[in-house]
Amino acid sequence: MNISVTENMHLALSAVWTHRFRSLLTILGIVIGITTVVTVASLLTGLREGVVVFFKELGPDNIFLYKTSGDPSQDSRIPKERQRRAFKPEYADSLKRWCTSVEDVGLELLLPAAVDGNPITARVPGYESDTINVTGRSPNMEDIEPRDFAAGRFFTSEENHRSAHVAVIGASVAEALFPDGHGVGRAIMMDGAEYIVIGIYEKAKGGFFGENGMDNAIDIPLQTARSRYPQIDRFMITAKAKAGKRDDAYQEVEGVMRRIRRLATATPDDFAISTPDQIIQQFDRITSLIGLVAIAISGLGLLVGGIGVMNIMLVSVTERTREIGIRKAVGARKRDIVGQFLVEAMTLTGAGGMLGILISVLITMLLGALVPSLPSSVPTWALVTGFTVSVAVGVFFGVWPAVKAAQLDPVDALRYE
Repeated sequence: MNISVTENMHLALSAVWTHRFRSLLTILGIVIGITTVVTVASLLTGLREGVVVFFKELGPDNIFLYKTSGDPSQDSRIPKERQRRAFKPEYADSLKRWCTSVEDVGLELLLPAAVDGNPITARVPGYESDTINVTGRSPNMEDIEPRDFAAGRFFTSEENHRSAHVAVIGASVAEALFPDGHGVGRAIMMDGAEYIVIGIYEKAKGGFFGENGMDNAIDIPLQTARSRYPQIDRFMITAKAKAGKRDDAYQEVEGVMRRIRRLATATPDDFAISTPDQIIQQFDRITSLIGLVAIAISGLGLLVGGIGVMNIMLVSVTERTREIGIRKAVGARKRDIVGQFLVEAMTLTGAGGMLGILISVLITMLLGALVPSLPSSVPTWALVTGFTVSVAVGVFFGVWPAVKAAQLDPVDALRYE
């Protein structure tokens, strides 16, 4: 007697549907495990896409230099790094002169959120914004880190040379100060000085957790910033490598910086040097750890679900002993019995996997709607992997009950009450 796979699947689905509430309780661990891993994978994938786009905006050929590691706009959490010597503006000229693989070098002065205890805010009549990042930038930064403009332009070398009080503002700052959408040519007050807005950036792409600090930027000429804040020495250097020579430029820049800062051969760098790729790799290492935690949590859920499936399948074998005996008596082979119970176990866990995937997609969509700043993207690989793992759990934990059912003696099974 040959029983087709289709008939086995039909029998398995009938058995699952007959005891649907029991089946739902059985696969609850599978649902929780798959929901956890797919939801976390979706959030991490969305975050990574935002980070990759963010650093593409900053320039894939750029090399960033600052005295401490981490976010240059924030004070380093490592006390030893905070004691490092500050960068000097002359470093930029030296790098441009001695690094043959470098096309251009830009210089920025990063102003803190508060100077001499007074927070820096931007104001216009009726509106104020205190969530701003003020930076003094050399005019060539427009070419090193090109940005699209919603209106206006970047400042010129001449405006930088005469320390003009002009500013280019980010999209979020423009929305906060000029809700009517007309900011170019108008004045803003910032830390007791008036600046004329000459440009407004387009909304930046990418970012961390959906937020991009460049949207809160107020850029002023470097010389203006240096004249206004001579006590600030938080200089950051961006070196743009020539096309196809970023690796060479990286080595040259690091070597010149070590020579400028008079570091001995065995002495480690007393500055931070990084590229967009390296920063993305650091982010990947962090998200990998988060992913491992999610896998461990989901693994516990799958283990609990798998044990539940094995238990319910053993109960099912006992309940259907006479049925198994009848099937064997009319010619069913051992492999037919094994196939029936394996398909039933796989149907249980596969249904759990599908339900977990559905819940995770709904959670991801809900988070995207409630928290637009938290990017999320459901990757196809997570869906496929989630369903495949759930079915594999059914196969693994369904083997023993299926084999036990197949080994029943037909005569004893027919006598079972």
